Amino acid sequence: MKPSPSTILFQGDSITDGGRSRDEDLNHVLGHGYAYLISSRLGLELASKSKKFYNRGISGNRASDLYARWNEDAFSLQPDLISILIGVNDVWRSMNSEPRGYTDRFARAYRHLLEETREVLPDTGLVLIEPFILKTGATLDKWEAWEKRMTEYQHQVREMAEHFGAVWVPMQHTFNAALEHADAAYWLWDGVHPTAAGHELIARQWLSVVQQSPLAIE
Repeated sequence: MKPSPSTILFQGDSITDGGRSRDEDLNHVLGHGYAYLISSRLGLELASKSKKFYNRGISGNRASDLYARWNEDAFSLQPDLISILIGVNDVWRSMNSEPRGYTDRFARAYRHLLEETREVLPDTGLVLIEPFILKTGATLDKWEAWEKRMTEYQHQVREMAEHFGAVWVPMQHTFNAALEHADAAYWLWDGVHPTAAGHELIARQWLSVVQQSPLAIE
């Protein structure tokens, strides 16, 4: 049985970034999103265990951007657990017909990242969060195209989670179910980025899944 993770790394784009500081200011270093909420809760509950939490999300990142900085922002930290949420910017670039989205490298870059992680950090636990969207704001005009591409990505990430033995955190159904209580913009203000309530929803889902898995942080 593996020991409980001591160093936990959150990786991704702006949803993970959460406005985090780029220095050692402990008041802002984890940002103000789901990574902060998870870290604060577990940090309090496990204070005597001295767990370390890192946030290296960068706003605007695609899977290929994540892979490009993996040495500096993942391997160098020697984490016991890496949680990844990526995908929405890959969709966004293609929806806007930007040159950076000309070819779809999402699955290829994501798979390379996971393959290399298994080679360099074979004992590190992986948590893959399902990318998600709702129909409002930025996704409204081309909703069918957004939904089609995102559904493809969701299937690809779930398959990779199974292949690499990662813990899979489903999120799309969670956000869809939340629409019974409030409209889409209440949770994802522009269809992509979470509000405070949206981040809390991610944090609760993450904890409910990961803390019941073999990667439980104890």
